[in-house]
Amino acid sequence: MPSISCTTRPRRATEASGKCYDFVTQAQFDAMAARGEFLEFARVFGKHSYGTPKKWLEEARKKGLDLVLEIDVQGAEQVKRKLPESVAIFILPPSRQELERRLRSRGQDSEEEINRRLARAREEIAAFGKYYDYCVVNDEVERAGREAQSIVVALRCSRARRLSEVEKLLASLGGKD
Repeated sequence: MPSISCTTRPRRATEASGKCYDFVTQAQFDAMAARGEFLEFARVFGKHSYGTPKKWLEEARKKGLDLVLEIDVQGAEQVKRKLPESVAIFILPPSRQELERRLRSRGQDSEEEINRRLARAREEIAAFGKYYDYCVVNDEVERAGREAQSIVVALRCSRARRLSEVEKLLASLGGKD
């Protein structure tokens, strides 16, 4: 189940509120943070705030679903601290050149902003081992998507996730363990 983050940045022409983001004012965001409504949140590049409302985690748990967060390294650090059992997948660009090409192709950042983002990318990639359990190189979107799905499937089949099913079957078979 995907979550919908809150952000204070302006909505882009191609975005609709409530689809990828809920667009809120800084005052609304600050009030939500003060009430403890976010699982994770941060001010990015000193400009705009982003956060994942806790309600998405609560809803996923009620439905027995996995929750997918699209968050940066700051968010991953916060989530790992609050939910050590969470699994983080780092989506890595294939090269510096490709990352720069992707940033430029968006056509919305100044040269200064692009340089700042590239410098920040280096810091974030260096933090990979601290907060992430897996890494997927996003050089070809279909393959990268299959790799991310494979990680989720493997996690769903793990001993920890299937233990109750194993115990239930053992109990139905009777006898000693």
